Amino acid sequence: MKKHNYSAGPCILPQEVFEKSAQAILNFNDSGLSLLEISHRSKDFVAVMDQARALVLELLGLEGKGYQALFLAGGASLEFVMIPYNLMKVDGKAAYLDTGTWAAGAIKEAKLFGETVVVGSSKDDNYNHIPTGYSIPTDADYFHCTSNNTIFGTQMKTFPTTEVPVVCDMSSDIFSRVLDFSQFDLIYAGAQKNMGPAGTTLVVVKESILGKSGRDIPSMLDYSKHIKAESMYNTPPVFPVYTSLLTLQWLKNLGGIAAIEKQNNAKANLLYSEIDRNPLFKGAAAVADRSAMNATFLLNDEAHAPIFDEMWKAAGISGLPGHRSVGGYRASMYNALPLESVQVLVDVMKALETKV
Repeated sequence: MKKHNYSAGPCILPQEVFEKSAQAILNFNDSGLSLLEISHRSKDFVAVMDQARALVLELLGLEGKGYQALFLAGGASLEFVMIPYNLMKVDGKAAYLDTGTWAAGAIKEAKLFGETVVVGSSKDDNYNHIPTGYSIPTDADYFHCTSNNTIFGTQMKTFPTTEVPVVCDMSSDIFSRVLDFSQFDLIYAGAQKNMGPAGTTLVVVKESILGKSGRDIPSMLDYSKHIKAESMYNTPPVFPVYTSLLTLQWLKNLGGIAAIEKQNNAKANLLYSEIDRNPLFKGAAAVADRSAMNATFLLNDEAHAPIFDEMWKAAGISGLPGHRSVGGYRASMYNALPLESVQVLVDVMKALETKV
């Protein structure tokens, strides 16, 4: 039976990406060698890295605008440290918006480097909405936000206008919707949502914001050194980078971010319409801030959970249980999830009405 994969990450990727990456493990570029055993300095893999970095900037519309794309290791969580190391000045300060677990993690690390101002937080409401009405200090070295909150199912629809550099964690909605990406000075994202397998992190940074912290930065944590080495300062995560390239090529062939945004909106509208229509369910996030990537929802009566769970599992659905912080269910609808899979879930939700 076909599986409908709603996992929040590592998550579903396009079938053609699985097939091409699997073939590369056996025989990469007809070299007779596996992708996993070739030198990362070989001509074939250097070409992969160069293509991946260039395609990132192309898809985001940032070519020729002073940005560099990097594929690094350590996950988005390492960026929680690298960002203040590179951007927060000695005796400086940074501004953070607290919208969820990962935003809180970034705030915790920034506090190790200097004054960290939390300009807004929805923690008291279990992060069920995006804060509004906050102000960003004009003397902050940067402002940090999280565009999509995977656990709680909220998403920033707009971003503040400010004179300070804007840093955004886009781990769970990168490449999913059209934005003016030039409004951000640094974007980072773990690959395991919309790009590839776990093991690499994309960083897109405007070079002009670097070199101003006054800090001595360890080499492995210095963005400038990674830029100079073209993401080859140390051995890169070869397989995740290659798989990310395949996924980016798939996205480009679909028509780019504008094309996938239409598909993502159709999926989100289909599921949220059923959540709102069906008297057995309710959404967990504020309607205005609902994520197109991660829909969180609850049963109005938990007594119906055993039968609903049995039904969606029988339909071939996987990865639907919600995070323990929210409970209920979480349907992660990343780029590669087809509309067909969302329809299967909606049909199960409708069928539950006839069972209880």
